[in-house]
Amino acid sequence: MSDSALGDVKVLDLTNLIAGPYCTKLLADYGAEVIKVERPGIGDGARRLGPFPGDVPHPEKSGLFLHLNTNKQSVTLDLTTQAARAVIKELVKETDIVVEGFRPGTMARWGLDHDTLRSINPTLVMTSISNFGQTGPYRDFRMAEVMVYGMGGEMYSTGIAEREPVKLGVNVLLYQAGATASVATMGALFAARDQGIGQHVDVSIMETQVGSIDRRMSTLIGYQYSGDITGRSPLGSGGGYPYGAIPCSDGYLEISAGRNYFPRAVSMLGSPAELQDPKWYAPGAQRDPDLKEEFDTMILTWSLEHTKAEAWAIAQESRVISAPLNTMEELAEDTEFNSRGGFIEIDHPVAGTLNYPARPFIMNDSPWSVRRPAPLLGQHNMEILNRLGYSSGDVVRLRQQGAI
Repeated sequence: MSDSALGDVKVLDLTNLIAGPYCTKLLADYGAEVIKVERPGIGDGARRLGPFPGDVPHPEKSGLFLHLNTNKQSVTLDLTTQAARAVIKELVKETDIVVEGFRPGTMARWGLDHDTLRSINPTLVMTSISNFGQTGPYRDFRMAEVMVYGMGGEMYSTGIAEREPVKLGVNVLLYQAGATASVATMGALFAARDQGIGQHVDVSIMETQVGSIDRRMSTLIGYQYSGDITGRSPLGSGGGYPYGAIPCSDGYLEISAGRNYFPRAVSMLGSPAELQDPKWYAPGAQRDPDLKEEFDTMILTWSLEHTKAEAWAIAQESRVISAPLNTMEELAEDTEFNSRGGFIEIDHPVAGTLNYPARPFIMNDSPWSVRRPAPLLGQHNMEILNRLGYSSGDVVRLRQQGAI
C-alpha cells in the first residue's frame, strides 16, 4: 500500500470546470488514483479558460486546468456512444468512487446511474455535483456562480448601502462546493468499507452556499429568531472605524480595529493629543460620521507617510489586527508561505515549469505530493484501455467510431 493517505483509493472523475475537478483534485493530491474522463478533441472546459502563459490560449497550458488536475490521468470518452459507456462499466469494476457533474438525469439516460453501476460494483460510491441537487423544482435550472451567490442570501448584504448588491470573490463558491463534496465523498467511502454500503452522494452547489460559514448560517439563524433581514452597511461602517483598506505610499494595509480596539489604533498613530479628547470615547462616537471623517484625515496623513511594510510593523506593535494587501507577485515571494511549502514548481511537458499553489493542509505521516503534472488530453488512453483488456486493434476501432 502507498504511504499516501488515499493510496488505495481509485476514483473515476466525470466532472468538468471547477467544483467537481476540485473535489477530485483533493483526493488525487493525497494519493488517490484518479482517472479523468474528457470529451474527445475538446476536453475539460477549463482547458479553454486560462490564464495562459504569455496570454496565448492553448488547451494544454491553462493555469486553471493545470492546477485542478495535477496527479490525474486522462482518457477521452464520448459518453453519448454505447462503446464509451461500456468502457465506463469496465472501469467501475475496479473503482471505489465515481464523481460526476452532469445535469440531473443525464447519467440515468445513459444507463450509468448509481443503481446500474452499483449492480456492477456493490460498494461503489457515486457523488453527483449539480446546481440544485438531483431532486426538487429547481433541479434542471442552469445558472452561473453569481446566481448561486445571490440566491444563497448573503449577496444581499454585500456592497454599498446606496447601491446594488455586489458579489465577492471569483469562483470561490465553486471551490467551496468541491471541498464539501470531497468531505462527503470520503464519509461515504468510510461507510462503504466499514459497512459494505455503496451509496449515492447528492451535492447541491446551492445548498453548500446556504449552509456555509460565510455569514449565511448566522444570518439565517438570526432571521429565524428576529425576522430581520441583513442589509448593506454604509461604506466603512459596521464595526466602527478604523476598518478596511488604508492606502500607504506603496499599496494598502488592511486593518480591523473599530469600537472594541480603538485605543490600539490611537497608539498606532502615536497617541496624538487630538485623539485624547473624551469625545472619541463617548457612547455613539463610532457611529458619528463627522468624527469618522476627522479620524480618516488623521489616519490617511499617517499611512501615506509609510510603506505598507512599515505601517504593518507599527500596527503590530500596537496590537492592531492588520495585514498588508498583497499583489499576486508579493504573495508568491512571501517568506512565510514559501518556508512552509505553500508553493511548488511542477514541470509540464507542454506548459513548462510553473509555480503552483501546493497543499491545503499538512499530514506529517502521509504527506501530500505531486506524482504527475496535469495530463495531456487523452494521454493515458492506451495505458488504461490496455489494462482493461482492450487490444491495440480495439483502441483503433474505438477511435474510428468516435468513442475515444
